[in-house]
Amino acid sequence: MRPDFLLFICLFVLFASVIALNRITQTHKVYLAFHFVMMLWPLGQFAVRTTDFPVYQLFYLNLSFVALSLLGPGWLIFVLFLTQRSHLLKSWRLGAYLAPALVCMASVVWNPDHAFLKPVAGLYDQREYGALFWLLTLLQFAYFSFALIIMFQAIRTVRSANERKQLATTLVGMFVLTVFAAIDLMVNVLLANWLPTIPGLMSLGILLSDICFVVAIYRYGMFDILSMAQRDLFHHLAMGIVVVDENAKVLEVNRSAAPFVRLSKGDAFEMEKFLAPLQTKGEVNEFLFQYRHHPGERMQTEISLGEGAGRHVSIQISPVLDHFKQAIGRVITFHDVTELRKLVDEMNRKNEALHERNLELIAIQEELFRVNQKLEQMAVTDGLTGCYNRRFLMHQLEHEVMLNARHRIPFSIFLFDIDFFKQINDRYGHVIGDEVIRATTDAVRSELRRTDIFARYGGEEFTVYLPHTSRQQAEVLADRIMRAVADNVVHAGGDRVSITISMGIVSEEDDYLRIDNAKEYLRDLFSRADAALYVAKNEGRNRIVYA
Repeated sequence: MRPDFLLFICLFVLFASVIALNRITQTHKVYLAFHFVMMLWPLGQFAVRTTDFPVYQLFYLNLSFVALSLLGPGWLIFVLFLTQRSHLLKSWRLGAYLAPALVCMASVVWNPDHAFLKPVAGLYDQREYGALFWLLTLLQFAYFSFALIIMFQAIRTVRSANERKQLATTLVGMFVLTVFAAIDLMVNVLLANWLPTIPGLMSLGILLSDICFVVAIYRYGMFDILSMAQRDLFHHLAMGIVVVDENAKVLEVNRSAAPFVRLSKGDAFEMEKFLAPLQTKGEVNEFLFQYRHHPGERMQTEISLGEGAGRHVSIQISPVLDHFKQAIGRVITFHDVTELRKLVDEMNRKNEALHERNLELIAIQEELFRVNQKLEQMAVTDGLTGCYNRRFLMHQLEHEVMLNARHRIPFSIFLFDIDFFKQINDRYGHVIGDEVIRATTDAVRSELRRTDIFARYGGEEFTVYLPHTSRQQAEVLADRIMRAVADNVVHAGGDRVSITISMGIVSEEDDYLRIDNAKEYLRDLFSRADAALYVAKNEGRNRIVYA
């Protein structure tokens, strides 16, 4: 008994078991059609050896190769169903998938000038293959490659372990069939003159791949059960659902949609006609514009059906996108939100009362916030000049000097006071004295950087902390400050009060500065700056002295 016949029997047993033991669903129907096509190859290969009549031999060979022509597209269609991409099998796409296979079938049956195959010694049990045979072979491998690509993409995207196992098992079956087909082509066609013929290679590959398909459907098969559950759930949902294609033709509608729209499968759903009584409302017009011109976007609106206290219906539209993110349909849902709207209205009325109270509380909070800000500002600044006070400065410097020492960052400190300030107070009074202090701080502040900290040290004495500032940079800035203050004049009645300052500067540029106690270090630092300021006063004032 020939191997092809035994393999045909095995395939037939599998075919019968699928029909006998299972409920036939959509996926099973596709599989059975594919299985039947696969059975024709071993049947034809066996039958061609049972007769010596060339006419019958040619008939059986044509049967085998016609089945082989359908094997590639059959693979592809089965894979599209298995990966839940059956929406790609629309009429024109299905025709595009089948067209090359139908051309190959015609070339098999027609066999013009033996361009597909020709007999050897008048019999077809030994035969030679022509150019059309190789075209058929390349085309089948192209179908298999396309199906393999789809399978690899599907395996990468699925999250369920069960679905991944199902697709992986099917992928193994596809790979096995492809390998056995390549071996059969190599041994029994290309190397037929040098190697002995091994019958049944292609048939064995078909059987092994079919076993993988059966395992994928029965051991890991979940798609059809889920489809039934989804269909039952679809019809029992409380919200109305209408599924339409890109031409607004109804593909599916559940029972809950009946109170909103009267539609059946195959009807055309006209959103404009449905919303025609409400098109005077701007929101509805905008919704319709989006519906007409943006089919790939999600949208939602709420309408009122009936006069007065009618029903409130929420309409939501979600696009159905293909693999290329193109809209191929829409899911339209209708949800009665009348009771929810009543609750919302009642809640809104209560919220209005709460809102009024909240506004009062917010006003009080804002006032408290302003007062707190003012208190915080008063706590760290000097009321007369707007400079930081000494307490804030020392608090900041405790952190800054430790940071500078750790990262070896140079810094400088200015300590200055207003020359002959007591005489100004005695001669012109405290009002002019305060004006002199304000004018001096304004002049100094105009020359400082945003990062510098300017603080009132006490009375007419001020200090400036300059981060990232070397002695050379401090000298330049100190000169500018001295000139800015000297150019400043305060008018006291008919007199012009000129102002000068004396300044002591200390700069830290030691790369190996080590500070154990920040407060002790700051006391020493300001003591040095104060000593330099004392020298500047004794040397005649209006000058700078470096510690």
